[in-house]
Amino acid sequence: MTLPPLIDAGHGAWRREPSTVVRRGQSLPPNIRDSFVIFTESETPQAPLEWEPHSHPLHELVWARGGTMTTRIGDRIFTVSEGEGLWLPAGQVHAGRLTANIEFHSAFFSPHRIPVAFENPTVITMAPLLESLLKHLARTDLASDARERAESVVFDVLQPSQRQLQLQLPGDHRIDPIAEILLKDPSDGRSLDDWAQLLGLSERTITRAFRHTTGLSFAQWRRVLRVHRALALLSDGWDVRTTSEMVGYAQPSSFIAAFRTVMGTTPGSLPTAAH
Repeated sequence: MTLPPLIDAGHGAWRREPSTVVRRGQSLPPNIRDSFVIFTESETPQAPLEWEPHSHPLHELVWARGGTMTTRIGDRIFTVSEGEGLWLPAGQVHAGRLTANIEFHSAFFSPHRIPVAFENPTVITMAPLLESLLKHLARTDLASDARERAESVVFDVLQPSQRQLQLQLPGDHRIDPIAEILLKDPSDGRSLDDWAQLLGLSERTITRAFRHTTGLSFAQWRRVLRVHRALALLSDGWDVRTTSEMVGYAQPSSFIAAFRTVMGTTPGSLPTAAH
């Protein structure tokens, strides 16, 4: 299996494949109707797709079927897999990336006309009922009373996921170079001592800085970062062995153990994983 070439860092945090389509973010879909409380649309991009940083005046819920979605919001990276969505509050600046050939769905919510909202970016459980209702609301020919009934049930079943998978970037000038290099190449296996010598810092300083800014040790933070990247690679069709190599594990068993620690399941159990 030939590894894909990578070029500069993309808006979705990871290095960008040459085939990636980069799109300017729209404030709102052009065909949205002011009378709708919830407006839903979908598409299936044929190549990896990235959005430049943008925001919306409405709340947005985004989710994907058949792949993963990576969203960068300030100093945080969210990786959302199938069965989950990401709630983006109105006005929240975000950029993102989709893997190729997956169904991408977005639902916009009028901020002043809904009984429930989340103040911060939140991973949402895309229960089958919620997903079906939102797809139902994509219809533009629904009678107003039928639309109101469906919308009321959406608000009843809209719930945060128990697993809020996000990666906190350090935001500390002393160790930001480590994060930037690992985002471009998660397989970089340099040790804490190697980084200390490269940056002219002590191992203790790096350790304390990671703990203070991310709540994780350097080793824990790199493990979470590698799992974020692995989720996107697996959904792109890379097998477990190749994915483990691409994110820096010499043995698939080590990668599987790290993945289980972060995700609570094995990479092979994902619906999009290849074996």
